[in-house]
Amino acid sequence: MGEIVFVGLGLHDDVGISLRGLDEVKSADTVFAELYTSLLPGFSLEKFEKTCGRRVNMMSRADLEEGNAQAIVKAAENHKAVLLVPGDPLIATTHISLRIEAEKHGIRTRIVHGASILSAAIGLSGLHNYKFGKSVTIPFPDETSSETPYSVISQNKKLGLHTLCLLDIKVESGRFLNIHDALNEFLRLEAERKERVITEETLVVGIARAGSDDPTVRAGFIRDMLNFDFGGPPYSLIFPGELHFMEIEALTVLAGAPEGLERASK
Repeated sequence: MGEIVFVGLGLHDDVGISLRGLDEVKSADTVFAELYTSLLPGFSLEKFEKTCGRRVNMMSRADLEEGNAQAIVKAAENHKAVLLVPGDPLIATTHISLRIEAEKHGIRTRIVHGASILSAAIGLSGLHNYKFGKSVTIPFPDETSSETPYSVISQNKKLGLHTLCLLDIKVESGRFLNIHDALNEFLRLEAERKERVITEETLVVGIARAGSDDPTVRAGFIRDMLNFDFGGPPYSLIFPGELHFMEIEALTVLAGAPEGLERASK
């Protein structure tokens, strides 16, 4: 019986993979990789192939979604195939269908986890992970007009919970929703809904390039954050709920937050 091993690449470059993950790659019969579900700014395929001593077959979104990943399934029928995925392999829900399909065909599946933006962004912010509610992806405003992120933040705030927002990316076309545009879209929705969930006085935490050696983490009121330069992608946003005094100190020391956070968190 063959198998597919889903291996996480981590968040930034070609050395973000775990030692266990690297061993799985070295012992695989065929190695595949997709780099469209997240951006790895420092990833070098050439360096990675030299490190693992294996050729990596790159897969596009069409290969995995429209083509039902048939190349991977076929390679794993009687052998070991590895699929390399940015971050933590199955955080990107697009790969769940591949795992289900493989198991239905009698192909064993395993997961080697990697660093995830879901934990990295929270850790960088200094906020308490158990105080986060539902997370949400903010789509490109010019592609999808969605009020879901606004509604999720509103629901979490009513419970005093923080909200992690992942900003949309289109790696294959080189598009990355930035923090400035995401905040402006929230202000536009606020102007329509008038619920005072997100205003220029709302506290937010912006994070860029989590997992790299030079991440940017900045906390402030939206009126000030609109003009802050976060550098290159990928980007995330956190809308804090009620803040513990240790969280206030963390945002002040680690993210340059302004005074008045006690009032802003209410």
